[in-house]
Amino acid sequence: MSAMNTKELAESSRSKLKTAIEEIEQFLNANALPQLVQDHNEQAVSFYSGLLSDMRHLLVFSEVAYEKLGAVLRRPNFDIELAERALYEVYHNGVNSFFYPRNECYSEDGRYAYTGQDAIRFRTKPVRAARDVVLSISRVYEELRDDLSYYESDYLTHRRMQGQSK
Repeated sequence: MSAMNTKELAESSRSKLKTAIEEIEQFLNANALPQLVQDHNEQAVSFYSGLLSDMRHLLVFSEVAYEKLGAVLRRPNFDIELAERALYEVYHNGVNSFFYPRNECYSEDGRYAYTGQDAIRFRTKPVRAARDVVLSISRVYEELRDDLSYYESDYLTHRRMQGQSK
């Protein structure tokens, strides 16, 4: 991938991450387990504690990636290898963390992706604030996944091949 394309991809990815970070932070700052659990049953407590945990992990992964991309973009000479490594981490830590959350409070149902409906399906019907933040950031992470699909496997294959030839 050319340096110009990689730099543009790093800039757009950083911008998208900033949007997601702001939304996740706003949700986490405004909501805690007591606000989300309306009917104090064990299933609701488990669901929302898992969702909050997944959102905190996603926030950390996204913030780290945002900072790494910022550091790469601020360098006087653009380092394409460092940028590609940062983009790889955006995909494997951020995008995968969103689409494969540890607590599985939601999942993506690909059958809905082409119908214009939301592809995210929740394990339990969430309160409006939780639903809104997940669906809102899903668009951001879908775009990142589409933009960075190269880094799913091709990037590692390319790196391994370079390592073998050296």
